[in-house]
Amino acid sequence: MASPPAAYRAAPGGELEPDRAFYRRLADADGRHETVESFTLPIRSGRAWEVPAGHLCRISTPEGPQVGDLNMWNRHDPRERMWASRTRQLQAAHITTHDRLWSTLPFLRPMATVTADSLADYGTDAEGGRVHDLLGTRCDPYVNRMLTGEDFDFHCHSNLTRAVLPYGLTEFDVHDVLNVFQCTGLNEEDRYFMKASPARAGDSITFFAEIDLLMALSTCPGGDLSVELWGPGAADPLSVCRPLAVEVLRPASALLKGWSPPRPAAYAGLHGIRRPQWGEGGL
Repeated sequence: MASPPAAYRAAPGGELEPDRAFYRRLADADGRHETVESFTLPIRSGRAWEVPAGHLCRISTPEGPQVGDLNMWNRHDPRERMWASRTRQLQAAHITTHDRLWSTLPFLRPMATVTADSLADYGTDAEGGRVHDLLGTRCDPYVNRMLTGEDFDFHCHSNLTRAVLPYGLTEFDVHDVLNVFQCTGLNEEDRYFMKASPARAGDSITFFAEIDLLMALSTCPGGDLSVELWGPGAADPLSVCRPLAVEVLRPASALLKGWSPPRPAAYAGLHGIRRPQWGEGGL
């Protein structure tokens, strides 16, 4: 039996149909972009960095499989940030090439578009797992305390909290994440599962910044998630933790011809509230 169609469908040529030829040109020019910044993020740590509009950001696994928890904000207004749940509805619960990460209301615009994904062919495995997860969210010390009775300060929520402090943000700005290189799904009980990341050394995912971004990444303390974190079989996964590498790349200006940053949502934002009618009982 065929499954029902997606609920959120746009008219042809709408925002859900990006100019794939444009993003393919960027991907095809890989190796010719100028490196603006590059760094390696150690295990169980977090870092934030800026990606100007029209630039690319590549996250890779230099030493083997490792999950990373990614947040992003409008660099000039952190009230606009990645909206994981709406992205799941507009794109997919697991993203890949040409999918877009959407921002929160009232902005609702693509913040970044995936231009390349070395795991794009992974698809769905025999257990229903897929890669680059938007189903779940970051691990955090509050849930850990609830499940284990112990405190641990280097969950992804904590790593991201420390990462954004230099930018004037706090724990309240940390939000639901994109779990890069993480393999997840829903089991027969409709419950969330995680399994070992299929990434290998050198795998990567690349984003094109549609607006000026502040991005933050945590190298998950669960490493490649091949070790259970909670429950009867839980153990310390330190031995399967690895670093992640980040590069910010500037494409040649000619490659950006015809592109412009997306505008915020066109809705007027009245929500049924009437505009004042001067002379009708008013001033």
